[in-house]
Amino acid sequence: MRWLRKNLIGIVAVLVLVYLFIPIAVIMALSFNNPKGKFNLSWNEFSLDAWTDLCGVPGVCSSFVTSIEIGLVATLGATLLGTMISFALVRYRFRGRSTTNLLIFLPMATPEVVMGASLLALFLNMRLPLGIVTVTVAHVMFIISFVVVTVKARLQGMDPRLEEAARDLYANPRAVFRYVTFPLVLPGILGAALLGFSLSFDDFIISYFNAGTLVTFPIFIWGAAQRGIPVQVNALASLVFLVALAIVLGGQFLGHRRRKALENPKPILVDTLSRS
Repeated sequence: MRWLRKNLIGIVAVLVLVYLFIPIAVIMALSFNNPKGKFNLSWNEFSLDAWTDLCGVPGVCSSFVTSIEIGLVATLGATLLGTMISFALVRYRFRGRSTTNLLIFLPMATPEVVMGASLLALFLNMRLPLGIVTVTVAHVMFIISFVVVTVKARLQGMDPRLEEAARDLYANPRAVFRYVTFPLVLPGILGAALLGFSLSFDDFIISYFNAGTLVTFPIFIWGAAQRGIPVQVNALASLVFLVALAIVLGGQFLGHRRRKALENPKPILVDTLSRS
């Protein structure tokens, strides 16, 4: 009992992680399956057909590429706008600042059905044809709140003395932003961009309302679920997860190397500093 009380938090954390990753493991396992019928729900036999022929089912690769394109464009636009809004809310005082802070959180709290229907009504009143443009604009409006919250948290956690030290060393505002502020905020911006891309790529409700005849990857899966989801969908989903995992592990590895370099500076740098 003493050992259990001591390690209870770690045990619960491991169980939660296992519970979260079980569906992903099932999807990856079924991507190597050769089902008997149309429905890939139970294991039959091992096969690499889905991985060697990812585009074997008509429409699966085109919808996947469409979701990638929309996600990249929407993430770029939302990250740029959201970063500027975050700087304005944190660094400046202006009339309506508290109201803007409140309005930023509303899209996050609004159900996606309400937002999707509202955007559809807006586009129809503006007589915009539904398609890739309307979906991209809708995703930007949906993602931007998450970007603002993420970057804003990073800005509020910064030490202002670092920028003050740069200004004391006669650095102009542009140099302070380029060499001090931006490198410190960059991890928050990259994290917000990854979060925004994940939300855009995964979104179904808002895309379904504003897509028209456009078929994104989630819409393709929803349509295929009625007649049997092909194994290629499992393979593409596994591929997306592996790429995301590689990006996260790569970021952790680079951060670890950077921390080790700061803790153990090179002898040449130490000698140079000691001589100066």
